[in-house]
Amino acid sequence: MDWLRALLSCREQRVAAVLVTVADVRGHAPRAAGAKLVVSADAVWGSVGGGNLEESAVRRARALIEAGLADAAAVTERHDLSDRAPAEHGVQCCGGEVTLLYEPQPVRPAIAIFGLGHVGLELALLLSRHDLDLHLVDSRADQLAPERLASVLTGPADVHVHREPVLPELAIALLPPGVEALVLTHDHAEDLALLDALLRSDVPASIGLIGSSAKWTRFRARLAELGHDASAVDRVRTPIGDPAVTGKEPARIALAVALELLGRQGAFRRG
Repeated sequence: MDWLRALLSCREQRVAAVLVTVADVRGHAPRAAGAKLVVSADAVWGSVGGGNLEESAVRRARALIEAGLADAAAVTERHDLSDRAPAEHGVQCCGGEVTLLYEPQPVRPAIAIFGLGHVGLELALLLSRHDLDLHLVDSRADQLAPERLASVLTGPADVHVHREPVLPELAIALLPPGVEALVLTHDHAEDLALLDALLRSDVPASIGLIGSSAKWTRFRARLAELGHDASAVDRVRTPIGDPAVTGKEPARIALAVALELLGRQGAFRRG
């Protein structure tokens, strides 16, 4: 697999990686500027020249991965390929100098919206403008019609549409681990079924529910009847949305929810 396919594979498989590029060469070096290497926690694709240079690059990249890539910036590192230079993994005496560029490729945030009504569609449109995986689930086929979602599909987000006409909670098994799940369907019974399924799953990192305090009081009691203890029920975040944004228009509610997500630590890469 070449470096480009490897990079795309890491992205699709939600594997953190670092792209290492020979950014500059002075004198003699095993690879020309532009050579690339993709490094994950347990695999390597491509090459920046082998030997001490490449082993050092792999170790530096994996140290970056271990430290966490969510907020990591690209860094450069110069390597002297002289036989007089310190070398931990074998001597390379090409005589030149190589500058390596390390570009972190973190796992992108994943958001799932259950319910693509007025608020859900506005929220999907806002989130689709960010670099993330966006999963859209609705039991009503017309809410996920291609022409209705056309504007959502034009942004940088990778949009995954799940059409589950009978049991939308079945889509939970198709979501990536660590997804932020937002429940805002048209039907309170469907909301409750989804919450029950989400609380029984180890997939979501967080669960948000739209609705009033009266709705949540009823839901807490029903979830307890369904066998969820208080600590499990407390995983549900409700109401959702930044309280600084007021109003009941769908676009305002969606903006409040998007702002809350943007402010949650680790929800998005900053930069």
